[in-house]
Amino acid sequence: MVVTRVVRAALAVCAVAAFAGCSADDSPDPDGTITVDTVRNALLKPAEVGPTWKAPQESAAPNQLVSICGADTAPAGIPGKPQLVAAPLSDEGTEGVQSLTQLGLVYEDAVSAATALATLRTVADACAPTVSQPAKSGEREEPAYTETAATAPLEEGGWIGFVTTRQKQYDKAHPATADVAVAALARGNVVLVDQYAIYRLGKSDASANPQFSADWQKLVGTTVKRIGGQ
Repeated sequence: MVVTRVVRAALAVCAVAAFAGCSADDSPDPDGTITVDTVRNALLKPAEVGPTWKAPQESAAPNQLVSICGADTAPAGIPGKPQLVAAPLSDEGTEGVQSLTQLGLVYEDAVSAATALATLRTVADACAPTVSQPAKSGEREEPAYTETAATAPLEEGGWIGFVTTRQKQYDKAHPATADVAVAALARGNVVLVDQYAIYRLGKSDASANPQFSADWQKLVGTTVKRIGGQ
């Protein structure tokens, strides 16, 4: 995200509380296989997150995931050959921006899903704990920043995986912060990858986004319950 463009973005963190009671009518097939339709219907829609959230125009399904480690690392490739369901959302305005990238990887069987999760965890475990980047100019203009990353196990409603959380602190001359959580969870034949990010302008302290942890957990927790959780 180019910080100079983030000025056009809006903040509505409180909106994530609105969808806590959402649920999906779909359920796994009798043999335990979770279907593509079940995953697609479970991914959050803009109105379920908050009134200011929007979805981008329809586009071709991506052939890659999000960047797990951040900084200048490339997005992770999709492990194996799953059917992919994607639902990106964002909330933009003048003080910051929130975004939610939802990716459901539907495999033929649980072994393939578990293998895919292990592959993604290997990527996460290789993330550098701290990265400092110089300022960029041109189309990717961005002030200098330092980004920290940490990966921890994650379990939610019978889904098991990990979450990598990152925080970006910008140069003091350009006060802004960015918090990102990339959660990868597997259950049965599905791997869910959710990235929640919040960028806040005008604040450079580590407590600029106090609700960040609760918000990404609520987003992820709601989705896995809709797909099917204990």
